[in-house]
Amino acid sequence: MKKIVLTGGGTAGHVTPNIALIPALKEAGYDIVYIGSYNGIENRLITDLGIPYFGVATGKFRRSLDSKNFADFFRVIRGYREAREILKRERPDIVFSKGGFVSVPIVRAAASLKIPCIIHESDVSMGLANRICAKVAKKICCNFPEALENLPSDKAVLTGTPIRKELFNGDPAKGRELCGFDDSKPVLLIIGGSQGAAAVNQAVRDALPKLLPLYQICHLCGKDKMDNLLLTTPGYKQFEYITDELGDLFAMADVVISRAGANAICELLALKKPNILIPLPTSSGSRGDQVQNAESFQAQGFSILIDQEDLTTKYLVKKVNELYHDRQKYIDTMAASPMLDAIPTIIQLINEECGQAQ
Repeated sequence: MKKIVLTGGGTAGHVTPNIALIPALKEAGYDIVYIGSYNGIENRLITDLGIPYFGVATGKFRRSLDSKNFADFFRVIRGYREAREILKRERPDIVFSKGGFVSVPIVRAAASLKIPCIIHESDVSMGLANRICAKVAKKICCNFPEALENLPSDKAVLTGTPIRKELFNGDPAKGRELCGFDDSKPVLLIIGGSQGAAAVNQAVRDALPKLLPLYQICHLCGKDKMDNLLLTTPGYKQFEYITDELGDLFAMADVVISRAGANAICELLALKKPNILIPLPTSSGSRGDQVQNAESFQAQGFSILIDQEDLTTKYLVKKVNELYHDRQKYIDTMAASPMLDAIPTIIQLINEECGQAQ
Protein backbone atom coordinates (compact mmCIF):
# COMPACT_ATOMS: atom_id res chain seq x y z
CA MET A 1 0.00 0.00 0.00
CA LYS A 2 1.24 3.50 -0.83
CA LYS A 3 1.73 5.87 2.08
CA ILE A 4 1.23 9.64 2.16
CA VAL A 5 2.11 12.18 4.82
CA LEU A 6 -0.25 15.14 5.06
CA THR A 7 0.83 18.32 6.78
CA GLY A 8 -0.45 21.83 7.35
CA GLY A 9 -1.74 23.70 10.36
CA GLY A 10 -1.87 26.73 12.55
CA THR A 11 -5.41 27.60 11.47
CA ALA A 12 -8.38 25.50 10.37
CA GLY A 13 -7.87 26.81 6.83
CA HIS A 14 -4.59 24.89 6.63
CA VAL A 15 -6.26 21.67 7.80
CA THR A 16 -9.79 21.37 6.36
CA PRO A 17 -8.63 20.92 2.73
CA ASN A 18 -6.47 18.02 3.89
CA ILE A 19 -9.48 16.58 5.68
CA ALA A 20 -11.46 16.91 2.45
CA LEU A 21 -8.78 14.86 0.65
CA ILE A 22 -8.72 11.98 3.14
CA PRO A 23 -11.71 9.95 1.83
CA ALA A 24 -10.39 10.14 -1.76
CA LEU A 25 -6.88 9.18 -0.63
CA LYS A 26 -8.22 6.15 1.20
CA GLU A 27 -10.26 5.18 -1.86
CA ALA A 28 -7.11 5.49 -3.97
CA GLY A 29 -5.34 3.04 -1.66
CA TYR A 30 -3.17 5.34 0.43
CA ASP A 31 -2.15 4.74 4.02
CA ILE A 32 -2.36 8.20 5.63
CA VAL A 33 -0.20 9.76 8.34
CA TYR A 34 -0.37 13.37 9.51
CA ILE A 35 2.54 15.44 10.84
CA GLY A 36 1.75 18.76 12.51
CA SER A 37 2.64 20.78 15.56
CA TYR A 38 2.39 19.38 19.06
CA ASN A 39 -0.54 21.51 20.21
CA GLY A 40 -1.97 23.17 17.09
CA ILE A 41 -5.58 22.96 15.95
CA GLU A 42 -4.55 20.30 13.44
CA ASN A 43 -3.78 17.87 16.30
CA ARG A 44 -7.37 17.86 17.54
CA LEU A 45 -8.99 17.90 14.10
CA ILE A 46 -6.94 15.02 12.76
CA THR A 47 -6.86 12.76 15.83
CA ASP A 48 -10.67 13.05 15.97
CA LEU A 49 -10.67 11.30 12.57
CA GLY A 50 -8.53 8.42 13.81
CA ILE A 51 -5.60 9.30 11.52
CA PRO A 52 -2.13 8.57 13.02
CA TYR A 53 -0.69 11.89 14.11
CA PHE A 54 2.86 12.95 14.96
CA GLY A 55 3.86 16.31 16.41
CA VAL A 56 7.06 18.26 15.80
CA ALA A 57 8.44 21.54 17.13
CA THR A 58 7.49 24.58 15.06
CA GLY A 59 8.34 28.26 14.88
CA LYS A 60 6.93 31.21 13.01
CA PHE A 61 8.92 33.14 10.43
CA ARG A 62 8.30 36.88 10.56
CA ARG A 63 9.06 39.38 7.84
CA SER A 64 9.79 42.08 10.41
CA LEU A 65 12.72 42.21 12.83
CA ASP A 66 11.54 40.54 16.01
CA SER A 67 13.45 39.04 18.91
CA LYS A 68 11.14 36.00 18.70
CA ASN A 69 12.70 35.10 15.35
CA PHE A 70 15.87 33.95 17.10
CA ALA A 71 14.12 31.46 19.38
CA ASP A 72 11.77 30.31 16.63
CA PHE A 73 14.69 29.59 14.32
CA PHE A 74 15.95 26.96 16.74
CA ARG A 75 12.44 25.52 17.11
CA VAL A 76 12.29 25.05 13.34
CA ILE A 77 15.70 23.32 13.36
CA ARG A 78 14.46 21.02 16.10
CA GLY A 79 11.25 20.37 14.15
CA TYR A 80 13.28 19.58 11.03
CA ARG A 81 15.27 16.94 12.93
CA GLU A 82 12.13 15.47 14.49
CA ALA A 83 10.41 15.38 11.09
CA ARG A 84 13.38 13.56 9.53
CA GLU A 85 13.19 10.87 12.21
CA ILE A 86 9.45 10.41 11.71
CA LEU A 87 9.78 10.31 7.94
CA LYS A 88 12.63 7.79 8.05
CA ARG A 89 10.51 5.59 10.31
CA GLU A 90 7.22 5.95 8.39
CA ARG A 91 8.82 5.87 4.91
CA PRO A 92 6.03 7.65 2.99
CA ASP A 93 5.95 7.69 -0.80
CA ILE A 94 4.95 11.36 -0.90
CA VAL A 95 4.15 14.43 1.23
CA PHE A 96 1.21 16.77 0.58
CA SER A 97 1.32 20.11 2.39
CA LYS A 98 -1.49 22.61 2.83
CA GLY A 99 0.86 25.21 4.27
CA GLY A 100 1.24 27.16 7.46
CA PHE A 101 4.51 27.48 9.33
CA VAL A 102 4.21 23.96 10.72
CA SER A 103 4.77 22.63 7.19
CA VAL A 104 8.23 24.15 6.71
CA PRO A 105 10.36 21.67 8.71
CA ILE A 106 8.33 18.73 7.40
CA VAL A 107 8.56 19.61 3.71
CA ARG A 108 12.24 20.51 3.92
CA ALA A 109 12.99 17.32 5.84
CA ALA A 110 11.11 15.26 3.25
CA ALA A 111 13.05 16.88 0.43
CA SER A 112 16.34 16.08 2.18
CA LEU A 113 15.28 12.42 2.17
CA LYS A 114 14.31 12.54 -1.54
CA ILE A 115 10.61 12.17 -0.74
CA PRO A 116 8.55 14.09 -3.35
CA CYS A 117 6.43 16.94 -2.01
CA ILE A 118 3.34 18.65 -3.39
CA ILE A 119 2.26 21.90 -1.77
CA HIS A 120 -0.97 23.86 -2.02
CA GLU A 121 -1.18 27.67 -1.93
CA SER A 122 -4.63 29.08 -1.19
CA ASP A 123 -4.14 32.77 -1.95
CA VAL A 124 -3.25 34.85 -4.98
CA SER A 125 0.10 35.77 -3.41
CA MET A 126 2.15 33.03 -1.78
CA GLY A 127 2.70 33.19 1.97
CA LEU A 128 6.18 33.07 3.45
CA ALA A 129 5.98 29.45 4.63
CA ASN A 130 5.04 28.21 1.17
CA ARG A 131 7.73 30.39 -0.40
CA ILE A 132 10.27 28.45 1.63
CA CYS A 133 8.69 25.11 0.72
CA ALA A 134 8.18 25.92 -2.98
CA LYS A 135 11.89 25.68 -3.68
CA VAL A 136 11.88 21.93 -3.04
CA ALA A 137 8.30 21.09 -4.10
CA LYS A 138 7.63 18.96 -7.16
CA LYS A 139 4.25 20.61 -7.81
CA ILE A 140 2.51 23.73 -6.49
CA CYS A 141 -1.28 23.65 -6.52
CA CYS A 142 -3.08 26.99 -6.52
CA ASN A 143 -6.56 28.52 -6.53
CA PHE A 144 -6.27 31.60 -8.73
CA PRO A 145 -5.19 32.16 -12.34
CA GLU A 146 -3.21 35.20 -11.21
CA ALA A 147 -1.07 32.99 -8.97
CA LEU A 148 0.28 31.13 -12.00
CA GLU A 149 2.05 34.28 -13.16
CA ASN A 150 4.38 34.23 -10.16
CA LEU A 151 5.05 30.49 -9.95
CA PRO A 152 7.44 28.25 -11.91
CA SER A 153 5.60 27.09 -15.02
CA ASP A 154 6.89 23.54 -14.64
CA LYS A 155 5.52 23.27 -11.10
CA ALA A 156 2.31 25.33 -10.95
CA VAL A 157 -1.08 23.67 -11.44
CA LEU A 158 -4.43 25.48 -11.18
CA THR A 159 -6.49 23.04 -9.10
CA GLY A 160 -8.77 24.96 -6.75
CA THR A 161 -9.21 23.86 -3.14
CA PRO A 162 -10.43 20.44 -1.94
CA ILE A 163 -13.97 20.86 -0.61
CA ARG A 164 -15.56 18.64 2.02
CA LYS A 165 -18.09 16.37 0.31
CA GLU A 166 -20.67 16.87 3.06
CA LEU A 167 -21.08 20.50 1.98
CA PHE A 168 -22.52 19.28 -1.31
CA ASN A 169 -25.14 17.15 0.45
CA GLY A 170 -26.96 19.86 2.39
CA ASP A 171 -30.74 19.83 2.74
CA PRO A 172 -32.39 23.25 2.31
CA ALA A 173 -35.45 22.10 4.25
CA LYS A 174 -33.27 21.20 7.24
CA GLY A 175 -31.54 24.55 6.99
CA ARG A 176 -34.84 26.42 7.06
CA GLU A 177 -36.05 24.29 9.97
CA LEU A 178 -32.86 25.05 11.92
CA CYS A 179 -33.38 28.77 11.39
CA GLY A 180 -37.16 28.80 11.75
CA PHE A 181 -37.57 30.10 8.18
CA ASP A 182 -40.34 29.39 5.67
CA ASP A 183 -40.55 29.59 1.88
CA SER A 184 -42.04 33.08 1.70
CA LYS A 185 -38.76 34.95 1.13
CA PRO A 186 -35.29 34.21 -0.21
CA VAL A 187 -32.49 33.56 2.28
CA LEU A 188 -29.39 35.70 2.76
CA LEU A 189 -26.50 33.92 4.54
CA ILE A 190 -23.76 35.98 6.21
CA ILE A 191 -20.43 34.33 7.06
CA GLY A 192 -17.92 36.41 9.00
CA GLY A 193 -15.25 33.76 9.43
CA SER A 194 -14.45 31.62 12.48
CA GLN A 195 -13.70 34.70 14.60
CA GLY A 196 -16.50 36.79 13.16
CA ALA A 197 -16.07 40.17 11.51
CA ALA A 198 -17.12 43.14 13.61
CA ALA A 199 -17.46 45.60 10.71
CA VAL A 200 -19.53 43.15 8.63
CA ASN A 201 -21.68 42.18 11.61
CA GLN A 202 -22.46 45.81 12.39
CA ALA A 203 -23.22 46.70 8.78
CA VAL A 204 -25.63 43.79 8.43
CA ARG A 205 -27.42 44.64 11.67
CA ASP A 206 -27.71 48.30 10.72
CA ALA A 207 -29.26 47.21 7.42
CA LEU A 208 -31.84 44.83 8.93
CA PRO A 209 -34.75 47.30 8.66
CA LYS A 210 -34.13 47.50 4.90
CA LEU A 211 -33.24 43.85 4.33
CA LEU A 212 -35.79 41.95 6.42
CA PRO A 213 -38.82 43.04 4.36
CA LEU A 214 -37.17 41.28 1.40
CA TYR A 215 -35.04 38.46 2.85
CA GLN A 216 -34.76 35.99 5.69
CA ILE A 217 -31.28 36.34 7.15
CA CYS A 218 -29.04 33.68 8.70
CA HIS A 219 -25.99 35.28 10.33
CA LEU A 220 -22.89 33.33 11.39
CA CYS A 221 -21.38 36.10 13.47
CA GLY A 222 -18.47 34.49 15.37
CA LYS A 223 -17.78 33.50 18.96
CA ASP A 224 -19.23 35.95 21.49
CA LYS A 225 -20.48 38.18 18.65
CA MET A 226 -24.23 37.58 18.95
CA ASP A 227 -26.50 40.56 19.64
CA ASN A 228 -28.89 39.55 22.41
CA LEU A 229 -31.22 42.45 21.61
CA LEU A 230 -31.95 40.86 18.23
CA LEU A 231 -32.55 37.28 19.37
CA THR A 232 -36.31 37.46 18.83
CA THR A 233 -36.27 39.46 15.60
CA PRO A 234 -38.55 37.67 13.09
CA GLY A 235 -36.69 36.45 10.01
CA TYR A 236 -33.23 36.97 11.54
CA LYS A 237 -31.33 34.02 13.02
CA GLN A 238 -27.88 34.30 14.61
CA PHE A 239 -25.31 31.59 15.32
CA GLU A 240 -21.84 32.00 16.74
CA TYR A 241 -20.68 29.26 14.38
CA ILE A 242 -22.01 26.12 12.73
CA THR A 243 -20.21 22.83 12.05
CA ASP A 244 -22.31 19.80 11.13
CA GLU A 245 -25.23 21.77 9.68
CA LEU A 246 -23.19 24.13 7.50
CA GLY A 247 -24.09 22.21 4.34
CA ASP A 248 -27.79 22.65 5.14
CA LEU A 249 -27.33 26.40 5.58
CA PHE A 250 -25.48 26.67 2.28
CA ALA A 251 -28.20 24.63 0.57
CA MET A 252 -30.97 26.96 1.75
CA ALA A 253 -29.07 30.19 0.95
CA ASP A 254 -29.99 32.08 -2.20
CA VAL A 255 -27.19 34.64 -1.81
CA VAL A 256 -24.23 34.96 0.56
CA ILE A 257 -22.14 37.71 2.15
CA SER A 258 -18.68 36.57 3.23
CA ARG A 259 -15.16 37.56 4.11
CA ALA A 260 -12.67 36.55 1.39
CA GLY A 261 -10.55 33.85 2.98
CA ALA A 262 -9.45 31.45 0.25
CA ASN A 263 -11.15 28.33 1.59
CA ALA A 264 -14.43 30.14 2.23
CA ILE A 265 -14.69 31.62 -1.24
CA CYS A 266 -13.65 28.39 -2.93
CA GLU A 267 -16.54 26.71 -1.10
CA LEU A 268 -18.88 29.39 -2.48
CA LEU A 269 -17.52 28.73 -5.97
CA ALA A 270 -17.86 24.95 -5.69
CA LEU A 271 -21.42 25.30 -4.39
CA LYS A 272 -22.19 27.98 -7.01
CA LYS A 273 -23.55 30.45 -4.46
CA PRO A 274 -23.91 34.07 -5.67
CA ASN A 275 -21.95 36.16 -3.23
CA ILE A 276 -20.72 39.51 -1.98
CA LEU A 277 -17.15 39.49 -0.65
CA ILE A 278 -16.01 42.01 1.98
CA PRO A 279 -12.29 41.24 2.36
CA LEU A 280 -10.28 41.90 5.48
CA PRO A 281 -8.52 45.22 4.73
CA THR A 282 -4.79 45.80 4.95
CA SER A 283 -5.48 48.46 7.59
CA SER A 284 -6.33 45.59 9.96
CA GLY A 285 -2.81 44.18 9.73
CA SER A 286 -3.61 41.71 6.94
CA ARG A 287 -0.98 41.22 4.24
CA GLY A 288 -3.71 41.90 1.69
CA ASP A 289 -4.39 38.32 0.64
CA GLN A 290 -8.15 38.60 1.10
CA VAL A 291 -8.28 41.76 -1.03
CA GLN A 292 -6.38 40.01 -3.83
CA ASN A 293 -8.62 36.93 -3.54
CA ALA A 294 -11.77 39.04 -3.78
CA GLU A 295 -10.44 41.06 -6.69
CA SER A 296 -9.71 37.84 -8.57
CA PHE A 297 -13.19 36.43 -7.95
CA GLN A 298 -14.79 39.71 -9.04
CA ALA A 299 -12.68 39.79 -12.21
CA GLN A 300 -13.73 36.21 -13.02
CA GLY A 301 -17.38 37.12 -12.58
CA PHE A 302 -17.94 34.99 -9.49
CA SER A 303 -18.52 37.74 -6.91
CA ILE A 304 -19.34 41.33 -6.06
CA LEU A 305 -16.57 43.03 -4.11
CA ILE A 306 -17.25 45.64 -1.43
CA ASP A 307 -14.28 47.30 0.25
CA GLN A 308 -14.80 47.54 4.00
CA GLU A 309 -14.13 51.28 3.80
CA ASP A 310 -17.18 51.61 1.51
CA LEU A 311 -19.45 49.57 3.74
CA THR A 312 -22.55 51.64 4.47
CA THR A 313 -26.13 50.55 5.05
CA LYS A 314 -27.39 52.06 1.80
CA TYR A 315 -24.57 50.59 -0.30
CA LEU A 316 -24.85 47.14 1.26
CA VAL A 317 -28.60 46.93 0.64
CA LYS A 318 -28.12 48.13 -2.93
CA LYS A 319 -25.51 45.47 -3.66
CA VAL A 320 -27.51 42.66 -2.01
CA ASN A 321 -30.49 43.52 -4.19
CA GLU A 322 -28.30 43.68 -7.30
CA LEU A 323 -26.80 40.30 -6.46
CA TYR A 324 -30.16 38.66 -5.91
CA HIS A 325 -31.57 40.14 -9.11
CA ASP A 326 -28.58 38.91 -11.16
CA ARG A 327 -28.02 35.68 -9.23
CA GLN A 328 -28.46 33.38 -12.22
CA LYS A 329 -25.69 35.20 -14.09
CA TYR A 330 -23.29 34.47 -11.23
CA ILE A 331 -24.43 30.85 -10.97
CA ASP A 332 -23.86 30.28 -14.69
CA THR A 333 -20.40 31.87 -14.58
CA MET A 334 -19.33 29.77 -11.60
CA ALA A 335 -20.71 26.62 -13.23
CA ALA A 336 -18.28 27.15 -16.13
CA SER A 337 -15.22 27.31 -13.85
CA PRO A 338 -12.65 24.52 -14.22
CA MET A 339 -12.01 24.57 -10.44
CA LEU A 340 -15.29 23.18 -9.14
CA ASP A 341 -13.80 19.91 -7.91
CA ALA A 342 -10.12 20.02 -7.00
CA ILE A 343 -9.93 16.57 -5.41
CA PRO A 344 -9.60 14.41 -8.57
CA THR A 345 -6.97 16.77 -9.99
CA ILE A 346 -4.89 16.70 -6.81
CA ILE A 347 -5.22 12.91 -6.45
CA GLN A 348 -3.96 12.56 -10.03
CA LEU A 349 -0.93 14.76 -9.26
CA ILE A 350 -0.17 12.69 -6.16
CA ASN A 351 -0.44 9.44 -8.13
CA GLU A 352 1.82 10.78 -10.88
CA GLU A 353 4.51 11.92 -8.45
CA CYS A 354 4.35 8.61 -6.58
CA GLY A 355 4.76 6.78 -9.87
CA GLN A 356 7.79 8.84 -10.85
CA ALA A 357 9.39 8.29 -7.44
CA GLN A 358 9.18 4.50 -7.74
